[in-house]
Amino acid sequence: MSAITIQNVSKAYRIGVKPGDANLRETIMTALRSPLKRLRKFNENYDDGDDTFWALRDVNIEVNRGEVVGLIGRNGAGKSTLLKVLSRITEPTQGEIRMRGRVSSLLEVGTGFHPELTGRENVYLNGAILGMRRGEIKRKFDAIVDFSEVGKFLDTPVKRYSSGMYVRLAFAVAAHLDPEIMIVDEVLAVGDASFQKKCLGKMNDVVKQGRTILFVSHSMEAVSGLCTSVVLMRGGKNSEKLSVEEGVKQYLGMIGDADDLPLALRPRTQHRKRDYIFTGLKCYGPAGGKVIKTGESMTFEVEMSDLHEPGDMTLGIALFNEKNQRVALFHSVYHANKTFRGVAGGTKRIVCEVPSLPLTPQSYHVELVLTDGYNELERLERADKIDILFSDVLGTGKIPNRKQCNVILPSSWSE
Repeated sequence: MSAITIQNVSKAYRIGVKPGDANLRETIMTALRSPLKRLRKFNENYDDGDDTFWALRDVNIEVNRGEVVGLIGRNGAGKSTLLKVLSRITEPTQGEIRMRGRVSSLLEVGTGFHPELTGRENVYLNGAILGMRRGEIKRKFDAIVDFSEVGKFLDTPVKRYSSGMYVRLAFAVAAHLDPEIMIVDEVLAVGDASFQKKCLGKMNDVVKQGRTILFVSHSMEAVSGLCTSVVLMRGGKNSEKLSVEEGVKQYLGMIGDADDLPLALRPRTQHRKRDYIFTGLKCYGPAGGKVIKTGESMTFEVEMSDLHEPGDMTLGIALFNEKNQRVALFHSVYHANKTFRGVAGGTKRIVCEVPSLPLTPQSYHVELVLTDGYNELERLERADKIDILFSDVLGTGKIPNRKQCNVILPSSWSE
């Protein structure tokens, strides 16, 4: 039996406001006087001109009870918009959705949280938003706090929480709703590795109870470990339901197409709409190129512009293998206890020198993330690619291959 039925769903947005458009009061009064005329005009003009953007177009998906369906695709493909429509945060422009069962949604870090309220108060607030009764929240309160690992900060306003603390508490509330349908967007990327594993374990528990999960992630490792099938989103449209293996294969091939794009056109996300921050990246090893041997050094030169923020910022550089698994992270605070400030109207150059990359031979993609301590100002995926070749770093003429491990580390043996 179907838990989620999505039939011919489309979602359109108006882009900008034309000069001479009516103000808010005039628009409301006109709509009240002739609502059917306004509605007909709105629908008739959707395809006219450049002021309409279709985030979703004729999406059809059937999710059966007990299925775990991964929704994958590049940024801007329509995944998050579809989840917002399913969660009734926004209405579809066209089409119909039927959901059978209690729904728990976790779409964005801190959705439903009030920044001035404490963690304790937000547990009750967010639980109520998700449909939990006060008595139910009270019964599960200790389990929620224990799972979230933020007990020491429970009576602190959440505006002082890090993004990781936000997502731990938000996930803990949503996971303890005991939903029949669980909708999860790409939020696990904010938590650390141990908490991600904990979240995946909780979702596996939900699956074993015969519940349904719709899961959006860019981590193919998480998708492969959790999902029973995959739907690939591309340009607001969906593929048929694919096997996990075939879906992951198509996704990796699709994002590989971005390797030939100039930096300005590569996939990126921003906390708010603004000019691009990352405007240049150079990666080079001892010989000056982007090809190095296992264990050799690598230097990353990052150029940024449009930095108006008044506070301190941090920069992270991550490496992803061919399965889109993050295998290394270099961070200005973790590695050097260093923050920096922007230069309004100018450019800033940050250099990160890594003395050794003891990774298995394969291609790795570089991701850049700039934060202000609370928000991701910009994340640039697949900013560049480096290649690592075989080197006899262990002195045996052999090293483990990419299927056996990610990192080549020395060890001594005796008997």
